[in-house]
Amino acid sequence: MSTPHISFARDLQFRIEYALLRAIVALVRLLPLETATAASAKAWRVLAPRINPKRHNRALANLAIAYPEKSEAERLAICMAHWENLGRVMAETMQIDRLIEDPTRIRIVSDRLFGRYKDKLGPAIGVSLHMGNWELSIWPFVEARANPAAVYRSVNNPYIDRYLRWQRRDLYPGGLFGRGKVEGEHGDDQKTARILTDFVRRGGRLGLVCDLYDRTGLPVPFFGRDAKTQAIGAMIARRIGSRIWLSCCKRVGTSSRFEIEIKELRVPRTRNIGEDVRWIMVEMQKQFEAWVREAPEQWMWSNRRWS
Repeated sequence: MSTPHISFARDLQFRIEYALLRAIVALVRLLPLETATAASAKAWRVLAPRINPKRHNRALANLAIAYPEKSEAERLAICMAHWENLGRVMAETMQIDRLIEDPTRIRIVSDRLFGRYKDKLGPAIGVSLHMGNWELSIWPFVEARANPAAVYRSVNNPYIDRYLRWQRRDLYPGGLFGRGKVEGEHGDDQKTARILTDFVRRGGRLGLVCDLYDRTGLPVPFFGRDAKTQAIGAMIARRIGSRIWLSCCKRVGTSSRFEIEIKELRVPRTRNIGEDVRWIMVEMQKQFEAWVREAPEQWMWSNRRWS
């Protein structure tokens, strides 16, 4: 059955893309997880800079902003290692169910904070960055049986979009809120502040990734330069008084094993709402920068961060 309001030719293209994706996934799933991730890492290191020189050059430019004191060779080494990490993430995404079924692969290192609040979270927002395998940053909410949902960027191809949602069902049992324009009618259009605020106000636990450039975002310092950043998480938390957990997923070496660190960000509630939101955003990005500095090769430098 064709997707509404999409031409037959376009629908056929979407179906072919989906079939190719499923074929690649099937091949990757034939291999043991560590074998698949190692092979994908090598392939991405070789192919990504050649296939997508624009993103490669962006990564190098971002590294020059963040680490002006490093040599070009040092920055290039970080960039190439970051491509390897993305290759591992790609393979892990295709075997995410197997990864999370193995309890030895994910460890929450902030055990005092997690142990204290996991059974009495209340409304909460988890904010993470594109670090290690960022899909797993939501894991503390999953372990706490908090039924988390998350905001994600909708994929234009409706068949791939549905498949990726299904793949992530165990990480986001509360569902996924799609944002971004898509063809046809498969987009949620559930990206408004009101809908997300209502979800958290009702006791929901929402996952967000907040380390990308946002044209309408709040400019806050990141590696010494203002970067416009999505403020929806800070605004919701300030409005309804929900808890904010900052979460960072770090890869252990080059394996598909991870350590997740969480930090609680206290939400100020002064008379100046705007200043409260800005304080949250500044502290959030300050912590993100600290995490990136600990393992720069694990952050996604090829994303757009500064204007």
